[in-house]
Amino acid sequence: MVTTTGAREVLAKRAQENARLSRKIRQIHQDSEGVFVCPRIWEELRYDGESCAKHRVARLMKANDIVGIPAGRQWHKRTSTARPDHILNHLERDFKADKPDIKRVTDITYICTGEVWLYLAVVIDLYSHLVVGWSMSQRMETQRVIQAVLMALWQKQREGTVILHSDRGSQYTRGEYQRFLADHNMVSSMSGVGSCDDNAAAESFFG
Repeated sequence: MVTTTGAREVLAKRAQENARLSRKIRQIHQDSEGVFVCPRIWEELRYDGESCAKHRVARLMKANDIVGIPAGRQWHKRTSTARPDHILNHLERDFKADKPDIKRVTDITYICTGEVWLYLAVVIDLYSHLVVGWSMSQRMETQRVIQAVLMALWQKQREGTVILHSDRGSQYTRGEYQRFLADHNMVSSMSGVGSCDDNAAAESFFG
């Protein structure tokens, strides 16, 4: 027999768990820039080791006014959120290079395959305008971006410093990514806050 006190403790514990889960749901939703709907968020939670039911995720999303974009209205969605940072824009919208491996741009987007969303990170050399590095995954992680940059390093034809320009998405501002660039003789360059034209070379590729 469950006592009144025991019932209150169960309800309090359930409320705490719902609050914790709601925070994770909101973070996943924000990381997708408001695109992910319940089934996709539920998949992300399962990947992170959560054992909650899909209907519980739907209920918590509804209770917290978290709404994604149905698949029928999705096609191509940007992944980065501009935010202030101390890193300078070394390109200043000058997307011309007279030699390879001097200036490169990178960006990340996600693409609907008809079954799942895949994140695509690319690195483009501004001399040849060719994709010299890329990485694709179902998860938007800094490691995916680093993998694309690593592939671009394998394509490098000359010694010397490379300017690698990106927007200010969270994958690019993280210490892990910045340390990788510094360790491999690359200078991080970033667009101004909210200035998509600062990375127009990558934008036009995805367009």
